[in-house]
Amino acid sequence: MCLFCVVSLICSALKYPLLDLKPFLGEIIGMNRENILSKPKARVNGLIKNVYLWMTAGLALTGIVSYGVANNERLLASLYSSGVLFAVIIAQFVLVFVLSARLERMSTGAAVGSFIAYSVLNGIMLSSVFIAYTSVTVTRAFFTTALMFAGMSLYAMFTKKDLSSWGSVLLMAIWGILIASLVNMFFRAESIYYLISIAGVVIFAGLTAWDTQKLMRINDSYGYDIDEASFVKLSIIGALSLYLDFINIFLYLLRIFGSSRSNRN
Repeated sequence: MCLFCVVSLICSALKYPLLDLKPFLGEIIGMNRENILSKPKARVNGLIKNVYLWMTAGLALTGIVSYGVANNERLLASLYSSGVLFAVIIAQFVLVFVLSARLERMSTGAAVGSFIAYSVLNGIMLSSVFIAYTSVTVTRAFFTTALMFAGMSLYAMFTKKDLSSWGSVLLMAIWGILIASLVNMFFRAESIYYLISIAGVVIFAGLTAWDTQKLMRINDSYGYDIDEASFVKLSIIGALSLYLDFINIFLYLLRIFGSSRSNRN
């Protein structure tokens, strides 16, 4: 689990340049596009809706793939007995980097495909969750994550406080726990492991609020000057940011709640 947390941390650190790019705006599902795109305040509701739809779809796909792989002994054997797992991890880094560096030049289909591919690859990597932890622990961690995530997102949407100053502090904190996690992989100190897990939950809860408000600020910064054809790209990149926040909180809560199958034997 330490390795998977480190991989998710690196992906989270890599994706932050994405939201500093000029926003990409496009189709809104089930809404009058022309009217919505010309009204920033109405448009932000469509943006948040699309982001959460894509994020939920990505999480569902990851869960389905993880469960499927965990219940297929042949796939598990090939995943851990060869270089497949390493290839999956490298592919995840590549996809996040490509989305970060080339989003403006990518087609909508390529952006959507990259997000779907990342969700599948992450599902393959996280298949061990269903092996290492009891279903009670996984369920408890998931619903706790969902409640924390929803609470921080709602706070970001309704608070009058500007959270923009959180970004640099939280990004430095990500690199801090990444370094601490790498060092502790060698020393295996249980107390440090637990402290890193608590810090991870706090950091990514904060990033959930920051990422949500960042999307709202990007929308507002465009005023009425919006290209409809690019909205899906912004939705996808926003979904990736919040997806990674959710996954990281979930992994750290799993570590805190513990209850691994091996510990119960």
